[in-house]
Amino acid sequence: MYTGYADMHTHTQASDGMNTPTENVQLAAAAGLSALAITDHDTVAGVAEALAAGEQYGVTIIPGVEVSTMEEDKDIHILGYYMNIEDPVFLERLAGLRQIRDTRNEMILAKLRELGVEITMEDVLKQLGRELMPDESIGRPHMADTLVAKGYAEDMRDAFKKYLAQDAAAYVSPPRIRPHEAAQWIIEAGGVPVMAHPGIYGDDDLVARILDQSELAGLEVYHSDHSPEDEQRYLQFASQRRLIITGGSDYHGARQGKVFHGPIGGKRVPISVLTQLLERTSG
Repeated sequence: MYTGYADMHTHTQASDGMNTPTENVQLAAAAGLSALAITDHDTVAGVAEALAAGEQYGVTIIPGVEVSTMEEDKDIHILGYYMNIEDPVFLERLAGLRQIRDTRNEMILAKLRELGVEITMEDVLKQLGRELMPDESIGRPHMADTLVAKGYAEDMRDAFKKYLAQDAAAYVSPPRIRPHEAAQWIIEAGGVPVMAHPGIYGDDDLVARILDQSELAGLEVYHSDHSPEDEQRYLQFASQRRLIITGGSDYHGARQGKVFHGPIGGKRVPISVLTQLLERTSG
């Protein structure tokens, strides 16, 4: 059906990426990719623009999302592919998750103020330098940008290490849906759920339990933050459970001259993965 390679995990300005969806597509074309997934946090607001750009630049666009969940006090992200992005129930559910994100942001800012770090949401929006898109929400990378601009951190990695990463000084995580619920939401919207970047969670036993107790169809084996050893381990996880093997850069754009997590196309999988995903859709 297709030839070439796909990057199955990228972010745009619709969530916490630096680029427009069109710019991501341009970068994908420049990297020689045949396909690109747009997987913004808890929103599909960037997909329509990417689909139009994909036709212009000859890149197949995979409608996607990255849903925020929690299991055993850990943030777990579930990727969804090929959902009906106009499904009203799914859109309403995503809107609810963005409201939780907004609450989380205010909790982080309050905790920062307790630490003597004086930044406000107005500061964050000013640092953003543009109007928020419809259905877009502020994420921790936006706060990190402001922490750097105000001199509280050297760069984004420093901001996360000091304040924003799990177990850092200002980290908070309000109650969220569980991974199996996110998987069900994606399936009910006609899509295919995949666990994102298992290596980031630092708990393979938890990863295994989630994979065994939910309707996840795939595992993101290849990711910019996975080592070669991680990839081999998660290949085994996926093959043992007959899961679809996906991978992607988790590209968020460049901040302070550094690309997070990796460049578009830096992690890629054969485009035959798209056929495997499409065979699992219910839409």
